[in-house]
Amino acid sequence: MSDPKHITDKEHLNDYGTRINRWFLISLGAWPQTSASNKIKKLAVSMQIFIFWTTMAIILIPCVLYMGFEKTDIKIKLGVLIALDNRIVGIISYWILITRNKDIERCIRHMETDWKLVRRIDNRKVMLQYAKTGRFMTTLCATFLHGTSFIFTVALSIKTTTVIIGNKTITMHPMTCPMYSKILDVRLSPANEIMLVVQILSMFVIISSIVTICSLAAVFAMHACGQLNVMHTWLNEFTEEKKTHLAEQRLAAIVKHHCRILSFVQQIESIMNKACLAELMGCTMNMCLFGYYVIMNWSVLDRAKILSHFMGYITASTNIFIYCYIGEILTEECEKIGDIAYTTNWYKLPHKTALGLILIIMQSSNIIKLSAGKIFHLSIATFGDVIKTSTAYLNIC
Repeated sequence: MSDPKHITDKEHLNDYGTRINRWFLISLGAWPQTSASNKIKKLAVSMQIFIFWTTMAIILIPCVLYMGFEKTDIKIKLGVLIALDNRIVGIISYWILITRNKDIERCIRHMETDWKLVRRIDNRKVMLQYAKTGRFMTTLCATFLHGTSFIFTVALSIKTTTVIIGNKTITMHPMTCPMYSKILDVRLSPANEIMLVVQILSMFVIISSIVTICSLAAVFAMHACGQLNVMHTWLNEFTEEKKTHLAEQRLAAIVKHHCRILSFVQQIESIMNKACLAELMGCTMNMCLFGYYVIMNWSVLDRAKILSHFMGYITASTNIFIYCYIGEILTEECEKIGDIAYTTNWYKLPHKTALGLILIIMQSSNIIKLSAGKIFHLSIATFGDVIKTSTAYLNIC
């Protein structure tokens, strides 16, 4: 991909950055359906979405009832809380993917247009580097989350445990999300095997939804950073223009492109802020609980559980770090535009043309920051607060 001869292929470059996201969106039934799509395909996608919602509800509702009415031991409830918390966050993420798929499509089309507008090979190389960063974050998030869910769901379900019901001794597969026994007794076969399959399918949808939201945020934010870096080059070259009318044309193009980038960042914020809030709150709670479980299992030296819970802690912290990192770097790049406009050789330009740089500096002072529910700004400082919160909880334990 770094070979310049490939950089002329605009469709291939945009697909390179969004390919993994498209795979997840299609698998979840969240890929936007165009008016040209045939009726059979639309019906199949609607059935797919209905099945996914049903599987998530079948697991979530009995689990809530189990925690609320069946068990009174606080330790048992805490043991179920991580699985329940992940499902709630995943359902919110899936709901956002389904309801905002048109806005997501609009952002993807925006990226395609940007690749067409930028024709110089050196500028495309800059955009490509940020596209690689976004793809790396997507791969990292998918690997950690799906890997951890495999350990907690599939690996646990393969095991068998023995329970006594009346005068019978029964072997069953344990479930990560317990069910309310007055609705369905999952200890008995074939209910145990059926619900196990439903649980694994539900977990796939939930984890894939969380991964997709995180990866879309990373890819969109890195694309915006790439566009802002292209503007750095344009601003530096603009001040070297000798002809007044050409300098004014370049300035108009730069201001227009800057407004286009800020509009794109605004779209990212609009789509992602609710999902980011759910993820921030959910991961913070999970990190506190994972730390608690590590300490509890450390006393009995259960190495398997200590390792799995430690991996869960690392996964949750990595997921939050990705959100906070992209928020931090996007804010820095937006601020940098004003600094570069201020430090260019503006004195070489005609007086009226140089005054046009004030527009760029003023726009840069109004930074659109990525936020979690418009409450918390996504930044490295926020990530530090989350880590301090989880470690403070461990001190209480």
